[in-house]
Amino acid sequence: MYHTNALWNTKNMTRNYKQPLAERMRPSRIEDLVGQNTALGPDSWLVQAIQADSIPSLVLWGPPGCGKTSLANVIEQNTRHLFVRFSAIKGGVREVRAVIGEAQKNLKSFGKRTILFVDEIHHFTKTQQDAFLPFVEDGTIILIAATTENPSFNIISPLLSRCRLVVLDALTPRAIEEITRRALADPVKGLGEFNIQIQDDAVALIGRVAGGDARQALNILEIAARMAWKRADHTITTKEVQDSVTGTGTRYDRHGEEHYNVVSAFIKSMRGSDPDAALYYMMRMLENGEEPRFILRRMLIFASEDIGNADPQALQVAVAAFHAFEAVGLPEGRIPMAQAVTYLATAPKSNASYLAMKAAARVVQNTGPLNVPLHLRNPVTKLMQEQGYGDGYRYPHDEPAHYAPGVVYLPDKIAKLRFYEPSDQGYESRIKELIMARRQQDKDADKDKKG
Repeated sequence: MYHTNALWNTKNMTRNYKQPLAERMRPSRIEDLVGQNTALGPDSWLVQAIQADSIPSLVLWGPPGCGKTSLANVIEQNTRHLFVRFSAIKGGVREVRAVIGEAQKNLKSFGKRTILFVDEIHHFTKTQQDAFLPFVEDGTIILIAATTENPSFNIISPLLSRCRLVVLDALTPRAIEEITRRALADPVKGLGEFNIQIQDDAVALIGRVAGGDARQALNILEIAARMAWKRADHTITTKEVQDSVTGTGTRYDRHGEEHYNVVSAFIKSMRGSDPDAALYYMMRMLENGEEPRFILRRMLIFASEDIGNADPQALQVAVAAFHAFEAVGLPEGRIPMAQAVTYLATAPKSNASYLAMKAAARVVQNTGPLNVPLHLRNPVTKLMQEQGYGDGYRYPHDEPAHYAPGVVYLPDKIAKLRFYEPSDQGYESRIKELIMARRQQDKDADKDKKG
């Protein structure tokens, strides 16, 4: 069991702090930054630049709670430059121009440059981001832009090319545990004054459920500590942690890059016939508020694109899951979803129908509206009959095995093309046998015509 080092204090846990624990615990020294050994190792160029107070413009890219704002805080505490904080969520170009105007005055009058920290810069449009360019270029400001989104897609290239990219990773469970223990022990900014104890397995649980997010870990800890204060031994157990976690979820942004990463992993897990991984990613989406119908639509598409005729029932299962969800909703609707996902993941796979669709689309685009053969046209008027519409049409149901060998259905210009090539997977192997047999019948019929 881990204990805080602070002495017993009679103050209760209802003390009204002006800031949440996560904000109070922000580090102000480089050595207090945890879990970013690659970007912030002692010999890294960034640490040396901070120590020398000579940082260039930066883009800090990493998931929520990994330390982007904390790193900016450390830079602020270790620079002689002016430091201005700005949120792209709360302000626009007008506010940016006001900040830059002040920066120009300070540079001209006092020779002091301004470090402008812009949080969540991906919320700015490309036009709004353009406003920074000339002032980063001429050195009026040193820009530190923080983003949770991939800069390649969310920051304009001219601005990105003028900044050094710093990639920060999601914190490991061990790093989260270290941050948790620091917060418990710190008697000034943390919870040390309350002499809260915590079980080792509760610390480990926080490390696991925080999803690499220090802010979330400290929020969980703060709530759990208030619960534990009511206990006689003031000890945080796994129960307090679990109760504190309820509703917080793991890192998943329905509109950000992580959304697309998880969806991609979900589809590729089904395609790779791994039902366990597919279930994991499906539940990760559902537990974090993803719209179930979005997942179900992906399953409908997958059933045709990646399974197709290797198992024609797959599409029926996906459609049935969609209807079942509409009938029962959440939380029970997850059950038919799970059944459908495991079915789709374990079904035989074939993308032959999907490839055939794309091949046919390319031919349509390249050849334009080719004439439909006359024998396939419907002679609904006397004039059409006179023009030969429907002449020579052979009704397949009047033929042996309901197939008319040698009949060509494609336009003359592309009569020899083949789009659908069945695979050897599942039921499609039977379709392949049937198609190959009919193609041989067509060849024999063609020989008889020529012979």
